[in-house]
Amino acid sequence: MSDEAAIMADGSISAGNAAPHTAIPNAKTGEPMPARLLGAVADARPDGAPEAETALERGPAATIAACVRDGLLHPGQVAADAGTRIAAADRKRHAFSVLRAEQATAESVGLMERDDLDVLPLAGVPVVVEHGVPLAGEPMPWGPVAAADHHVVARLRAAGAVVMGLVAAPEPSRWVTSAGTERVIRNPWNPTRYAGSAAGAAIAAGLVPVAHGCDGLGEVRVAAACCGIFGIKPGQYTVPAAGPWSSLVEHGVLATSVDDAALALSVLAARPDLAEVDPPGRLRIGLAVDPPSRLLRVDRRWTAAARRAASVAAAAGHSVEPTALPYGNALLAASLRWLALGAREAPALLQPGRLPRRARHRVALGRTVHRLRLARPAQIDRVEARLLEFFERYDVVITPTLAAPPPTARAWHFRNRPATLLAGARFAPFTPLWNLVGWPAASVPMGMHSWSGTPVAAQLAGPPGSESTLLRLAAQLETRRPWQRTAPETPPGRFRR
Repeated sequence: MSDEAAIMADGSISAGNAAPHTAIPNAKTGEPMPARLLGAVADARPDGAPEAETALERGPAATIAACVRDGLLHPGQVAADAGTRIAAADRKRHAFSVLRAEQATAESVGLMERDDLDVLPLAGVPVVVEHGVPLAGEPMPWGPVAAADHHVVARLRAAGAVVMGLVAAPEPSRWVTSAGTERVIRNPWNPTRYAGSAAGAAIAAGLVPVAHGCDGLGEVRVAAACCGIFGIKPGQYTVPAAGPWSSLVEHGVLATSVDDAALALSVLAARPDLAEVDPPGRLRIGLAVDPPSRLLRVDRRWTAAARRAASVAAAAGHSVEPTALPYGNALLAASLRWLALGAREAPALLQPGRLPRRARHRVALGRTVHRLRLARPAQIDRVEARLLEFFERYDVVITPTLAAPPPTARAWHFRNRPATLLAGARFAPFTPLWNLVGWPAASVPMGMHSWSGTPVAAQLAGPPGSESTLLRLAAQLETRRPWQRTAPETPPGRFRR
């Protein structure tokens, strides 16, 4: 193994992606890390086959952190390699709005001076944060330079994570089909398809092992499903509020493995218990594959993904039965509330006049919704009451994460409002319910779509406080049905658009 090998986001070692004339030294002795130790950090076979022997008992982020804490990896080298990898890949991916490779490398070297390095849960782990969350010294998308870190950024840094940059975020009040102004975020599995979010694309491309994302109407879970990675939105108040739109938006996590996502969420929530993902006790699980509206249709491959997850859970000893979720008018209520909140929160933006024209139009539409009182708290109360009754019978519900393959990669921010709304409703009708009521939900990869060449996934959701249950169940599903952690560098074959 070459001394110039670089540690990848999926935990593997690659000589080709190393920064020139660099080596991974032992952080304590300064000597190059022996090949046998590099091998211990290497990932399992990339196809994730169950029979693969692996030295990675935990996810790649957890492995990087353990090696940094033990002096087997230098955090400066990890950050330098990640910066080189991102700079090379983002020329065609356009996921990053701010890349801070030099600053991140300097900050990671500073980790060696911390007295608590040996206990930092994310020591030296490269992460990205969604743009729009304040990062000290970096410009906000529609405002001036941030004076201080947001709580979630501060918690990541306190835990030893190294922020490599900011990834593109949707415009305020945008729907799930947008991924940033004037850019098209392509899916690493099939470039002709949408990635769900820039954070999801960065993880699936192997640029970093962990990403922060804001989940409003399902963005974190949508991106995870599109890109074949794991994503979780915690329940309301688990992580410090997401600012404007906070009653519908939660700070979530995307990662290549459940273990890494649990570790990162435990940091964001300041709850170390969330990092423990031992198998749960026997759960009562409902399988609900029907869409929230009779006007919507679900692609049978996505229905099969939910059934596959339920089958794996049943084989693990859980009680699983078909059921129907009491959606009521939840999808309409979530859409109206999203528009109304956009109108209410626009003045909270530092420089609302800098919002794109189409965003201002949506804010105006939201004012109309607010004036006519079309979004009322009673709507949420009715939906939540029905769900509380539903969860008296179940601990977890499994649904498809999406209803169709990702839409064609195009500039959705230039599409007309009805087309955008219709595409979002057809594509992701299963996710908004859990934002409306503020309950936790996650997306778990469950195979590949037969003709779109993109992943399919199942959504796990539960009542308030069930984050640990969802993480433990998802980890159990991952153990029994592992997935390929990152997309191949060259997607195979030709795809249907």
